[in-house]
Amino acid sequence: MSKWTQRTIFGLILLAALAHGLARAGSPMVNADDQGHAIRGYDAVAYFTDGAPREGSPQYTYDWMGATWLFATAEHRDAFAADPERYAPQFGGYCAYAVAMGHPAQADPKIWAIVEDKLYLNLAPGVQEKWQADRSALIASARNNWPDVLAGPGKQKTKAGAGDR
Repeated sequence: MSKWTQRTIFGLILLAALAHGLARAGSPMVNADDQGHAIRGYDAVAYFTDGAPREGSPQYTYDWMGATWLFATAEHRDAFAADPERYAPQFGGYCAYAVAMGHPAQADPKIWAIVEDKLYLNLAPGVQEKWQADRSALIASARNNWPDVLAGPGKQKTKAGAGDR
């Protein structure tokens, strides 16, 4: 086998391994836990239908944006699958206040608010209090920052494409 053929084969194997690793890691556009679950396994639809956070079940899942979304019922899964943009938390499920401040941070699925039919998560009750105090301006700031906060400092501006996810 020639060196060129060996290098080509090695390059293809390396590319396949990288693609597999990226697929397993999920998309940074969605804040997923170590198991690849969005919203730490909570049911995104329950915030809207039940008015409260509700843990999802591995029995009812849907893969979207590089993460696995869990749901408490088949009906919730089907509603999400029909319109994920409607139910998914803004800013990929990262803390809305942190994104407004220009950086990503974990969010607690039990610290939430629905504003103008959009779901927002925050890191902690104290953070949510700050966010609630100037919510409209902070949402506007977060929308302006998203998704560039994931790229890190000094990266070129991009467009979110699919809403604020």
